[in-house]
Amino acid sequence: MITAYIGLGSNLGNRQDNLNSALRMLTEFTGIEVVRASELIETNPLGQAEQPMYLNAVAELRTTLSPYDLLKTLVSIETSLGRKRLEKWSSRTIDLDILLYGSEVIDSPHLTIPHPQMHLRSFVLRGLAALNGDLLHPVIKEPLNVLANRLNGCDFIHNPDLPQLVSIAGVIGVGKTTLANKLSTLLGCPMLPEPYDTNPFMPDVYAGKQELALDSQLYFLTARVEQLNNSDLDKGQTYISDYAFAKEPIYSRQTLTPEQLTLYDKVYQSSNFKVASPVLVIYLLDSPQNCLERIHKRNLPYEQKIELQYLENLEAEYNQLFNNWTICPVIRKKTSELDYTKDDIIEHLAKQIKYYIADNSVITSVAKQTKI
Repeated sequence: MITAYIGLGSNLGNRQDNLNSALRMLTEFTGIEVVRASELIETNPLGQAEQPMYLNAVAELRTTLSPYDLLKTLVSIETSLGRKRLEKWSSRTIDLDILLYGSEVIDSPHLTIPHPQMHLRSFVLRGLAALNGDLLHPVIKEPLNVLANRLNGCDFIHNPDLPQLVSIAGVIGVGKTTLANKLSTLLGCPMLPEPYDTNPFMPDVYAGKQELALDSQLYFLTARVEQLNNSDLDKGQTYISDYAFAKEPIYSRQTLTPEQLTLYDKVYQSSNFKVASPVLVIYLLDSPQNCLERIHKRNLPYEQKIELQYLENLEAEYNQLFNNWTICPVIRKKTSELDYTKDDIIEHLAKQIKYYIADNSVITSVAKQTKI
């Protein structure tokens, strides 16, 4: 028998009864054993917001059925429970999807396994992680509990009508630019570098000239708004940036006086809406002490006065930012895990990125299982 996992969802009628009925009907088919089910999770609808809330669960099965016969069985149960196949994202009495079928990878005209967007759904990954969190995703090659943690309790959908911006974040000296350059080469996409070395005020600010701190921050702000302007980036095109625009307030809070910060915040808030939001953040982590050692090794004169306490403050602010992050998935990586001399490590990360950016072939394949 093969271990399979199915996702269940309902937002019409008595939702809990619908899910319980589907599980009961599954046990009535020869060749299917329902081993256990996750707790029920209530979620907002995806796609069309004007719908009732969904109730979701994940069930673990043992089955002798082929994946195609299992899919036929799920469709028959949906039909029996009154599922109407209307447009994509429409309300439904019951929705049954094959998430995983053993470790098999299937991409056929009628079925895709693993489910092509399960890694973007917290309500799916939470249920899966509760049943078997150490189980490896057959394609992404990461444990399910790791994939769940990347979403911070949120659910996301691919949107090919937006620039596919991947932002690499982390404190000064953590290695953002090195990783961004390598990933842009592997993915064959533009790299948008932080205008760090072109800031004419930076040396004076690091030298202690507080009166120029606002000029420095506004230089960075305007340069980054121009670089990440949503109207200037191509829809569907992947970009790698070696910074996350949302970190702007972190540095302004560390360097500006209260009076300067008040003015800066007004400019930041008026500019924020112009900037493309990332579809994925890669958050690099390392100890502030290690980052300080790298800063000293690269020996940029104006950086040599950076102190450990400054980096520790930045680290605390970055952690707070991404602990509460709801804009997109976040892949957290320790710099110690990214040996740049080993191509397979960076290639593994590049392959993962492809599943978080909008790809029309991936999006189209979702319809194979949603049966719409």
